[in-house]
Amino acid sequence: MNKITAVIPVREGSTRIKNKNIKPFAGTTLLENKIKQLKNTKEVDNIIVSSDSEIMLEIARSNGVAAKKRPIEYCDERTKTFNEVVEYVANNQVETDVMMWVPCVCPMVSSDRFSQAIQFFRQIEKGEIDADGVVSASLLKEYVFDEKGPVNFSIEKHVPSQKLPNWHVITNGFFMAKTSDMAKWKFVYGKKPFLCEINKYEAIDIDDEYDFKIAELIYKMIFNGNK
Repeated sequence: MNKITAVIPVREGSTRIKNKNIKPFAGTTLLENKIKQLKNTKEVDNIIVSSDSEIMLEIARSNGVAAKKRPIEYCDERTKTFNEVVEYVANNQVETDVMMWVPCVCPMVSSDRFSQAIQFFRQIEKGEIDADGVVSASLLKEYVFDEKGPVNFSIEKHVPSQKLPNWHVITNGFFMAKTSDMAKWKFVYGKKPFLCEINKYEAIDIDDEYDFKIAELIYKMIFNGNK
């Protein structure tokens, strides 16, 4: 089977939460938490922390995973686009055939979920699933409006929420595909990803201080700070 490299992309700058990835979080940090989760995923062959931050790279080394220095222009969110960042990492920092892009910002995505995603990807490799990769996604059962009005329901006749269409929202839990495909797409997923459904707490994505506090509280309640 093709070997899998999990890439944890982190950077020194953080506009909404200062030092988000290494800020104390439930007795650990978002970066160390993600490293631990991936190390506990037996199907992952290599783990890389890709960053411009020497502090974060040293955390990677001290936790026994690879540290790859990413040039500042691929981290400042100004000089290079996200598409160029993905292309750079795929072409220059990953040596295996399969790449899993794993941000730190969804701290509740577990090792078991990573293993499940990898099993789905193995089915894609065997031709058992018709898709070009695997992405994390949460189920959306909500009444959605756009500028023209209701999108997925009718106001003339009430529809119970459980009978609404099965819409999904892609989350920042993980993105998995062939490394060469990510380089070609210049993105973390293609036109036909397989949606690996995650639960509501796994879908929590830390963007601001409010998200950080809520995520930390839920993490402590569910995992007691140990995962």
